[in-house]
Amino acid sequence: MTEDHRLSKVQILIQQSKHKEAETILVDLLREYPNDINYLSLLAEVKLQLDEFDHANKIIESAIGLSPDSAHLFYIKSRIALQQEKIADAEKHILQAIQTDPYDADYFALLAHIQLHRKLFTEALETANKALEIDAENLLALNTRSTALNKLNRSEESFQTIEGALREDPNNAYTHANYGWGLLEKGDYKKAKEHFSEALLNNPNSQYAQSGMLESIKATNPIYRLFLKYAFWMGNLTAQYQWVVILGFYFGLKGLRKLASSNPSLQPYLTPLIILLALIAFSTWIIRPISNLFLRFNKYGKLLLTKEEKMSANFVAVCLVIFIAGILLYFGLSDQKMLSIAVFGFAMMLPSGTMLSPSKNKIVLIAYTIILAAIGIIAIAQTFSTGEIFTTMSAIFILGFVVFQWVANFMLIKQDNQ
Repeated sequence: MTEDHRLSKVQILIQQSKHKEAETILVDLLREYPNDINYLSLLAEVKLQLDEFDHANKIIESAIGLSPDSAHLFYIKSRIALQQEKIADAEKHILQAIQTDPYDADYFALLAHIQLHRKLFTEALETANKALEIDAENLLALNTRSTALNKLNRSEESFQTIEGALREDPNNAYTHANYGWGLLEKGDYKKAKEHFSEALLNNPNSQYAQSGMLESIKATNPIYRLFLKYAFWMGNLTAQYQWVVILGFYFGLKGLRKLASSNPSLQPYLTPLIILLALIAFSTWIIRPISNLFLRFNKYGKLLLTKEEKMSANFVAVCLVIFIAGILLYFGLSDQKMLSIAVFGFAMMLPSGTMLSPSKNKIVLIAYTIILAAIGIIAIAQTFSTGEIFTTMSAIFILGFVVFQWVANFMLIKQDNQ
């Protein structure tokens, strides 16, 4: 087979997502032509599609060393960095590509996508528009423009844009999934489900579509829909404003408690409000794993849950059983020591439902949860041996429970605002 025929075959295999077969041919070609920039860039692309990001990065570094003025190589390097969640690096590399070649729509589209990831919605819209000035049919630019408009509460323009993208490619899984997420954010979970279904029909392995379908199924519950509105609203805020909301809620609740304790006449009105707000805050941590638990019994929903989501749901279920058992034992035996079991089960739902959340330092949350559980068990043992509800270990457990929320907030907000 000639060199040209092998190259054509590689390009066809990549289009067909047969990346392993394409890799085999490219490796053979590079044995003959080890410094060919085109082959190196194609191999890096294949490695990127195979999620072998470190290998892809090494290959593209070699190519850049041979051709430091090639804008396309920096474009690929940016995409690799984006997949590795190195957002600052991704932005730096795509800016280098644009500086070298300022007339490629793909480069501006990727920069807009990165700006969207950084929650720079106005900038993302402007950059997407630049990409569309060069190529009005660029799908990534159309999708990014649509999402940016949606985040800026310009829903009508957003949906017009993404419908235009679907006219360009009616079977594009990413566009259907993106449309679904836009609809879900605006509360139309039924139509969102239709687009997620279409996305999964075209690409059954799309995690973007799978997670969207999962959320749209859970959104059939009106309580979960309220949580989803909060989650979208909070997720659209930058880290600075997310902390403003969290601290404002914390100090507001603390202020209400202080006001209630210093004004006995207001206690009958403030105490129920304080309890309600505390329960709402607690529910935002556990509603996802609890809803995932119910989906374990849904013939479609259980297929969409990831391994981590299933485990998280199971852990929360165990904690919920412990809590209910503690309450029943307390009322059945009239023994206040049983309340320590109930408090342990109730409190542990929060870290158990959070510890497997997406984070680069997930091991910290897992280790914290295990240590907190061990402290809680020791606190229960101490209560049963002394007959006292409030012991040294129970105080440490409660302190650890409070600190966990701040640690988890810090890590998850950092993850959400890379």
